[in-house]
Amino acid sequence: MASRVLARCVRLLARPSARLCPVNAAVRAAAAPLPLNQRPFSILSCSQRTRQTDQIRIPGSLAQLCRQYGDLPPLTFESIKDRVMYVLKLYDKINPEKLQATSHFMKDLGLDSLDQVEIIMAMEDEFGFEIPDAEAEKLMTPQEIVDYIADKKDVYE
Repeated sequence: MASRVLARCVRLLARPSARLCPVNAAVRAAAAPLPLNQRPFSILSCSQRTRQTDQIRIPGSLAQLCRQYGDLPPLTFESIKDRVMYVLKLYDKINPEKLQATSHFMKDLGLDSLDQVEIIMAMEDEFGFEIPDAEAEKLMTPQEIVDYIADKKDVYE
């Protein structure tokens, strides 16, 4: 559906006989030929009679407003560790000065089992996957969380 609407808009812009309403005028002004230092953009306009390709220059500011979809950067062991430590430092019951990668949640940081469950839930939100309860009970240090996430996301040193 969206591709049909986009194709129709492109065809309307390519026609010289398109009505010039305020919206069309702004779009046409933005798509007018510009100096050579700006990015080229090709439009294939299809009509019943002819097929043509027009080269249009788009200014850099308009090109930056376009969405660019892609995947997230690949996870590394260090980025996982940094994100885990960041989430733990933001947790209000943990003193950031005492926090280390080997700190035990209950013995060193004085947290209880409910706090540990909240930490695991925060990690699930941060990394976008669910940690089963049986596995979550075993994760008692930040380093164990980092190792578990790296294992599940197939990140190796």
